[in-house]
Amino acid sequence: MAKTKEAEDYTQYSEVNDEGSTARSLTGFPRRMVTALAVAMSLYHIYVLGFFPVTPWILYTVHLGLATILILFLYPGGKQEKNASIKTLDYIFACLMLVSGIYIITQMEELIYRVGISPTGPDLIVGVILILLVLETTRRTSGKILPILAIIFLLYAKYGNYLPGGLGHRGYSWERLISYMTGMDAIFSVPLGASASFVFLFILFSAFLNASGAGKFFIDFSLGATGSARGGPAKTAVVASSLFGTVSGNSTANVVSTGAFTIPLMKKIGYSPRFSGAVESVASTGGQIMPPILGSAAFIMAQLIGVPYMEIVKASIIPALLYFATVFIMIDLEAARLGLKGLPKSSLPRPMEVLKRRGHLMIPLLVLIYVLAVMNASPIKAAIWAIAATLIVSAFRKESRMGWRAILQSLSKGAESALGMIAACATAGIIIGVLNLTGSGLKFASVVIALAGDSLPIALVLTMMASIILGMGLPTTAAYLITAAVVAPALVQMGVSPMAAHMFVLYFACLSAITPPVALAAFAGAGIARAKPMEVAFTSVKLGIVAFIVPFMFVYGPSLLWEGSLFKIILTASTALIGTYSLACAIQGWFFGGRANVILRLLLGLSSLMLIKPGSLTDYVGVGLLLLALALRVFLFKVKTGETPMMDHSHVEKATQGGV
Repeated sequence: MAKTKEAEDYTQYSEVNDEGSTARSLTGFPRRMVTALAVAMSLYHIYVLGFFPVTPWILYTVHLGLATILILFLYPGGKQEKNASIKTLDYIFACLMLVSGIYIITQMEELIYRVGISPTGPDLIVGVILILLVLETTRRTSGKILPILAIIFLLYAKYGNYLPGGLGHRGYSWERLISYMTGMDAIFSVPLGASASFVFLFILFSAFLNASGAGKFFIDFSLGATGSARGGPAKTAVVASSLFGTVSGNSTANVVSTGAFTIPLMKKIGYSPRFSGAVESVASTGGQIMPPILGSAAFIMAQLIGVPYMEIVKASIIPALLYFATVFIMIDLEAARLGLKGLPKSSLPRPMEVLKRRGHLMIPLLVLIYVLAVMNASPIKAAIWAIAATLIVSAFRKESRMGWRAILQSLSKGAESALGMIAACATAGIIIGVLNLTGSGLKFASVVIALAGDSLPIALVLTMMASIILGMGLPTTAAYLITAAVVAPALVQMGVSPMAAHMFVLYFACLSAITPPVALAAFAGAGIARAKPMEVAFTSVKLGIVAFIVPFMFVYGPSLLWEGSLFKIILTASTALIGTYSLACAIQGWFFGGRANVILRLLLGLSSLMLIKPGSLTDYVGVGLLLLALALRVFLFKVKTGETPMMDHSHVEKATQGGV
């Protein structure tokens, strides 16, 4: 297919890149050493998980040890450090981690009986080293929030005897506390276990998929399918980010990857930098709740709740549909309001041509779904099969074929991409360890119930706030694990089904990525768009508003989670979709071809809430309010002839000057 120069300009940004990474730019021997370690880490996981199982504690220790060493080499300890060199202190820390890991593995058979009970001197030294390195590597990769939270929990475990009321406990000595943190109920507990097994493999699969050209395929196909529509590049961002985000497991990384291409395109056709950055951050965050993988959270949730994986997938379909439908509609209304157009078709990839040339790269995803859903195999086996399928399928065409260099780069990139998640999961293990040691998990739930006064709506609001705060700055997996351990039990105790409770905390843990004041995904989008971070964050909340409403609705209406008769599920989904349209019109102030005044926006807002909430009575009221708004628009508040969009044309001229 022949392309114009403009089309080539568009597609040259399709490759996922590492722009915005805080890692060192290593060269020479240090870079080769780090690459070799990363490749070895990936091969070790494939070998152990797929062919030669080992004791979980050994797997977790090697997993954390290699990740810690790689983080120390790749991520500087402070902004003042030179990016291109590994410091002597980092080598010392790496040696301490190596010695500690060897000690844990060699002493495992005896250590397992001493942890948290009668530690020896060397046990405590190794414990202190391990805790400090976990906190430090998390600080380097995820920021200060999670390490500070873990330190607060450790202090709570030590000095809890000074706290009055239900949250107080008898307190624990530093010796017992340090020793307990190195056991299978703390650092090496469920979060690191999930990280070491299927989550790592799915990140590795994502690296292989991207190396085969699937990332370029997602963007090119999305651009060809939506680029010429009104506000097309913004819709491209939604489609591409939802496809890439469900596998990536990190909304911020997704923003940096796809946003480097989509945000300049959105700005080019006239969207403001603020809106462009917000669209990408919301779309990338939505990828974490997009079935079938949900950023790997689906597998962890199935394990915690004790239900089949496909039940999680089914439950996530309608909420994800509502989320992306609202974002799509709001993008379209914004384009209508500003009078924006799409990109010329002649300069865009043709969807069918893209499918013919690179559609085979979708086969690994289909293999993944088939192994999980039809064969009912484990996520570990599904990930390994998917990686193998990627290698085989990529060989079908020369342009996607992966040689040894590409395979080694994928193995290295996969391990390096997982580092932040591994450190965060280890630190999350410290928090969960404190909850296990002190028995405070149920106490926190009791506090939430007491504050709510047995009122479920108040408990939901408190849980929402706690989930957003606990999830700030964390990858999806770590954010969900912490919120599931700390706040989900409160909802279950109040009669909410485990599925609804866990989906509730997952949604708000993910939404912390776009919620001020710590909205990392929005801030990443703002950096690319060259906009003010807080403005992008608040606009992101506006675009993703339905995600703040739907979790409350599916707690009261299980049909939104695919529970009940098929007729009821279809009816609920249909009315909720109409409700999302009403909500988008109310927020954007644009309805039925023209601006909506205060009365119309109020009616549309009330209509949306009634329609999104499951129930026959609320549906009737919602439809009635929508019809009333439509009648007022047609007969009373008519669209004025020649009404022009509210747009500063000088802004458009400035935005469209030059190429992408």
